[in-house]
Amino acid sequence: MKISTEIGSAAKIIGEKKTVEYVAKAGFDAWDFSMFAMARFDWSSGKLIDEGHPLASREYLAFSRKLKQIGLDNGIVCNQSHAPFPVYIKEIRAYLERAIECTAEAGGKICVIHPDNNKSAEENAEMFLELLPFARECGVKIATENMWSWNNEKDEADFAACATPDSFNAHLDAVNDEFFGACLDIGHAEMQGIGTSAVEMITALGDRLCALHVHDNDRKHDSHQIPFSMYIDFNRVLEALKKSGYKGYMTLEADQYLNGRNDENIFDGIKNLASAAGRLRDMFEAM
Repeated sequence: MKISTEIGSAAKIIGEKKTVEYVAKAGFDAWDFSMFAMARFDWSSGKLIDEGHPLASREYLAFSRKLKQIGLDNGIVCNQSHAPFPVYIKEIRAYLERAIECTAEAGGKICVIHPDNNKSAEENAEMFLELLPFARECGVKIATENMWSWNNEKDEADFAACATPDSFNAHLDAVNDEFFGACLDIGHAEMQGIGTSAVEMITALGDRLCALHVHDNDRKHDSHQIPFSMYIDFNRVLEALKKSGYKGYMTLEADQYLNGRNDENIFDGIKNLASAAGRLRDMFEAM
């Protein structure tokens, strides 16, 4: 098993180019192309933020190629990406093909695209089926992800698209294409109130599982913290992955872990993430 991590959290501090270099030097095998800056959504105003980022400009392909080359120069590849969200925003939907194109240009094989939390499997399938011809042309597989909503009355997570085994498999069935698969977010699956677990999801998805978002939490909130720092039982998760025959990357999405760091100490944080990912890999391989 090879290890990877998202680059979006560090890129906010040092930029994508330096982040890819640091991810390689820290010991990762690959990098996960976070593309949120392509169409950054401001949840407070409900509008997109124009950050003047290269991914939102005419230079988006050149920028993606540059990141690929930095990775290759440092001995790592792009294994997957994450498209902008939420997809119910029309302006963000318009960027999804660009996200797939950038994935291909960077060398990635999988582009994670969220479903609309509040749509049915059949309704979400319409969006994915529209994107699939372009994804196939680019040689990029689309993977959708298990989501969550928040129940304010119960103060816990609640159902959203792909949140349960039945819902996730219904989404996969509705699209039914070899270029469409599942990215399981381990933390989302463990949130109280949804009524499932990462182990149950892994077992139900079987060989449809092609990608992971790995992070830790208190089993209530979507904490996105470094593995082994909170309450998720990763031994059971890894046992389920091993039993299911998972052959993909161990990709971290502990994007809150680097909060508060700066240019001087961010590399130490990335090395800590690589150490945690390496521990997961070693546990998996020893099983």
